[in-house]
Amino acid sequence: MDGTRTSLDIEEYPNIEVQKNQVLTLEEWQDKWVNRKTAFHQEQGHQLLKKHLDTFLKGESGLRVFFPLCGKAVEMKWFADRGHSVIGVEISELGIREFFTEQNLSYSEEPITEIPGAKVFKSSSGNISLYCCSIFDLPRTNIGKFDRIWDRGALVAINPGDRKCYADIMSSLLGKKFQYLLCVLSYDPTKHPGPPFYVPRAEIERLFGKICNIHCLEKVDAFEERHKSWGIDYLFEKLYLLTEK
Repeated sequence: MDGTRTSLDIEEYPNIEVQKNQVLTLEEWQDKWVNRKTAFHQEQGHQLLKKHLDTFLKGESGLRVFFPLCGKAVEMKWFADRGHSVIGVEISELGIREFFTEQNLSYSEEPITEIPGAKVFKSSSGNISLYCCSIFDLPRTNIGKFDRIWDRGALVAINPGDRKCYADIMSSLLGKKFQYLLCVLSYDPTKHPGPPFYVPRAEIERLFGKICNIHCLEKVDAFEERHKSWGIDYLFEKLYLLTEK
């Protein structure tokens, strides 16, 4: 194995400006679902979340858990099965319908009156509600505050130029004594344009440092064979816990 990838102490790339003008439209994200270009979906759930689940939940019950850019994340059912209320937002109606189908959950759908053309899909049990709209429209729904946020494949998917707006929305959704788990990726951004985009610690500090304590729980080598096609030779996943300052 290449020594470049074996060390978890590799320095973060110093230039965070290199991807700043990269843009994917909502239509392009929807096309990824239609064309099955969803390698980001993890059928077995996220291993780092499994490992740190107790730290995340702190033994509490009846929590409101938010999944930004949720796709069809299987972890949503993990939390619902533990008695928590799960709310997600996803631009792809196809992804949302596939979640309910693949998890064998019956559901209903209704329009979101505050956002023309948008819908919310609700499990029949009532503890999973998935909003099909842009996350930047979500504040119009008066969705309330959350005890937990699981941000995997969300911040790293947001166009770099929109991150501040995204972070402001996330910050507005944080309830008292919140726990915000954030997964980011570290690689050489001069070799891959994204998404997923490169998000170094300094960027997390810039976006959330004023209101959050930021602690790196773990970093792991996430490089797979498929990542060679990105032109990169290392990829690390870092899990951060953001808590109330």
